[in-house]
Amino acid sequence: MSAGCHLSSSGGFLAMGERALSIGATTFAYFTRNPRGGNAKAADPADAAALRELMAAHAFGPLVAHAPYTMNLCSAKPEVRDFARRAMAADLETLELLPGTYYNFHPGSHTGQGAEAGIGEVAEGLNATLVPGQATCVLLETMAGKGSEVGRTFEELATILERVNHDELMGVCLDTCHVSDAGYDVAASLDAVLDEFDRVLGLGRLRALHLNDSKNPVGAHKDRHERLGLGHLGLACFAAIVRDERTRHLPMILETPNELPGYAAEIRALRSLADGADVDETMRELRRERDGAQEE
Repeated sequence: MSAGCHLSSSGGFLAMGERALSIGATTFAYFTRNPRGGNAKAADPADAAALRELMAAHAFGPLVAHAPYTMNLCSAKPEVRDFARRAMAADLETLELLPGTYYNFHPGSHTGQGAEAGIGEVAEGLNATLVPGQATCVLLETMAGKGSEVGRTFEELATILERVNHDELMGVCLDTCHVSDAGYDVAASLDAVLDEFDRVLGLGRLRALHLNDSKNPVGAHKDRHERLGLGHLGLACFAAIVRDERTRHLPMILETPNELPGYAAEIRALRSLADGADVDETMRELRRERDGAQEE
């Protein structure tokens, strides 16, 4: 099982890999550039090669690079769409240094144009950016549906994929908080949600998971992440995910409100649950670790 969390890119590629190992992670996510800005630091090929060596030596799963939040392929403003295309193209070029890494992005917000127009803009942006033969699979992230977000339903994601010329380069990242907030009751029935995903998109499209509990009930359309077991999804939901043959092989990225010790505790909990540990006992152990970290 490849489990990890979102890490700061400070220090470069190898530093992120070493930081991941220090908390028991065998995958991680990172922002390709400042999430609230536009510039990306030039990548060091030697640093990327060192990370590849570390990953091979420690049986890492695929990494999940995350595009900046400012990247909106379906904005009503042409200059914002232009930046999104340029940023994606540059990010994908850099990711050739880390073959097999996924590139995850939020489809964007249509900013008043309507979902249909937004979907069209996302597909057009991807068609202008994807390069046949590239080493990176681009992932659409499932969204919570707040505001004018595109990607709030599996059908919206499917429509985008249908319009992409090189759909062999595309996949989906399922965020547990987002799909729950969007109205898919993943806590009550993982089977039903995965069946629906398979019907609309095909499970072959599912390449990565963001494991986040939610501060809000199903269908809230708010997108507020919570630590595992402390939100409306509950730890049993995540036990089901790490034990299900359809999902347990996927890279699992935590984006819960934690520091590194909290992530380490949650990664240990996920591994215990995958090995069949009791959910209630795992939750008690997780609480003990969190309480101990707070006392320190």
